[in-house]
Amino acid sequence: MYFGDTLYIEIYIHLMLIERTYETSCGTIHYWTNDLTNSSMSLVFLPGLTADHRLFDKQIAYFENKCRVLVWDAPGHGASWPFLFSFSLKDKAQWLEAILQREAMAAPIIIGQSMGGYVGQMYSQLYLNQIKGFIAIDSAPLQRRYVTAVEIWLLKHMTSLYRYCPWQWLLKLGVNGVSTSNYGQTLMREMMMTYNGDKERYAFLSGHGSRILAEAMEADLPYAINCPALLICGKKDRSGSAIRYNRVWHNDTHFPIEWIAGAGHNSNTDAPDKVNHLIEQFISNL
Repeated sequence: MYFGDTLYIEIYIHLMLIERTYETSCGTIHYWTNDLTNSSMSLVFLPGLTADHRLFDKQIAYFENKCRVLVWDAPGHGASWPFLFSFSLKDKAQWLEAILQREAMAAPIIIGQSMGGYVGQMYSQLYLNQIKGFIAIDSAPLQRRYVTAVEIWLLKHMTSLYRYCPWQWLLKLGVNGVSTSNYGQTLMREMMMTYNGDKERYAFLSGHGSRILAEAMEADLPYAINCPALLICGKKDRSGSAIRYNRVWHNDTHFPIEWIAGAGHNSNTDAPDKVNHLIEQFISNL
């Protein structure tokens, strides 16, 4: 079916989720949703950099019969490929809004892991009064004041670093560096194997994501979050400075924070039951 000049395709997966596509000027975005109509809660799950929709499998399985849910393969990730890397973080947030408008998912609760949390903050910047709740999982604040000039420089030059590193080293670091559980590591390996044999794609995808993040920080916008929010971070998160960022973020904003014992950067895969409980508790208070 066509809606305007946007191709709309549906493929049924799992028990309730439907795969749909949204056409942009840079490529096709694939996303999955259900058509649950008897819930006032809309949960939007945004995976981190280089991960795809499978990152939230445990959350989708738990909530798909309780809430309206949506999860995407971010531009350039997973099934959302091929894709031109000429977009910004703002573009991603605007495309997300277009998808939510199409799906009639008003007042969404944005749940973003790592890079997904940054997309959520940009979404809040653009659509401040439309967001019902925000949960950041192993993410960090987007405001410029939290990062140094050196960190900004590094974010802008990550593509060359990824190109230089052997693929097997990147694979090992990507798997062991983000997760502490067998399930989480196995899942991350499966997601990374999407890029096996195409290190250039992986390097450019990672580098582009880091660069548009730096550019969004340099814009020095408020990135205010005026809705209820929750910060979740694994106590063994060793990805960058996530733990330090979350401590400062919590201290500055007084957003409640939950530290997940034994969990790494992908704490929703290392402790899915705990994270699911926290999400459910959060939405029950809205």
